[in-house]
Amino acid sequence: MPTDEQLRRARALILEHGWNATAYQILNPGIEIWFSETGDAAVGYVRHRRTLVVGGAPVCALERLDAIAGEFAADARRRGLKICYFGAGDRLESIYAGDPGWSRVLLGAQPVWDPREWSAAVAARSSLRAQFNRARNKGIRLVEWDVRQAENSPALRQCLSEWLSTRGLPPLHFMVEPETLSSLRDRRVFVAERGDRGVVGFTVLSPVPARNGWLVEQIVRGTDAPNGTSESLIDFAMRAVGASGAAYATLGLSPLSQRARIPQPPQPLWLRALLEWVRLHGARFYNFVGLDTFKAKFNPREWEPIYAIAQGRRFSPTALYAIAGAFSGGAPARMVAGALLRAAGEEIENLARRVNSSAGNRAPR
Repeated sequence: MPTDEQLRRARALILEHGWNATAYQILNPGIEIWFSETGDAAVGYVRHRRTLVVGGAPVCALERLDAIAGEFAADARRRGLKICYFGAGDRLESIYAGDPGWSRVLLGAQPVWDPREWSAAVAARSSLRAQFNRARNKGIRLVEWDVRQAENSPALRQCLSEWLSTRGLPPLHFMVEPETLSSLRDRRVFVAERGDRGVVGFTVLSPVPARNGWLVEQIVRGTDAPNGTSESLIDFAMRAVGASGAAYATLGLSPLSQRARIPQPPQPLWLRALLEWVRLHGARFYNFVGLDTFKAKFNPREWEPIYAIAQGRRFSPTALYAIAGAFSGGAPARMVAGALLRAAGEEIENLARRVNSSAGNRAPR
């Protein structure tokens, strides 16, 4: 894992050249960092077997991107490893678009706003105003916390624990790392409080320095958060960064979203079938459609396409398995097994409730 000095060097590069929305996330726990020979570029990755799964793209000056990607690939080749970029944007995709030695898959799209125009964007949505009012009527108070107050706050950690317990999958890592509260430097934290219940939700934003912008990295709801809490947190945060002069903001990748409205790169038959199955049956574990709809209702200015780019003429099951390994902490099979066990437990609980309810209705009065 990176040393403190390596993290310092990577942070300096990110604050100067971080263009990819996920650039700052390569400082999260569990991510290794590669530096170019001249020290002017950094790449954050997780190794799964013989594949380096890169978070986003190399962090460097735009004019150096092609050369840095080549240097990183050459270094991986010397070590007998392959590369798979996850969450790459247009800049890196344009480099590999015509290269027969690399394959591309459209992962989905991320919504983008100019926070200075946020008020006009949400004013057109009466459903959003209703959610804001609902949260306000339930006593939700919104405030920005200083990072020194937020770091390792027991109240925020309790809220995070409640939220993780409701997820259909075990805690994931890599580009969706839930452990950010131990190191909030450069981030901004916005909190929803509710009377004597205290903290019921929060959101963490990480910087996208080269775009003068922010990524909404986490949106967390506790068990006492009323409807409209998440929407109100996003609204409050967007207005705050807009007032600070930010020109770019995103809620991050919406997996499988087709809102970018671009032609799909060619995909092997097995991958098309798998993604279609996930769209139809994966909602129990990860509600892709619901997430996409949630982000779309904030009326984004545009949707940016987001890619996975891997070595090989065709995107391979090995690359997909490596991505799963990066997110699961190296054990995708255990992650799936855990998700299935949790789903089975929920089904048993639901069945027991239905049986008890039916028995209660039939009891003599």
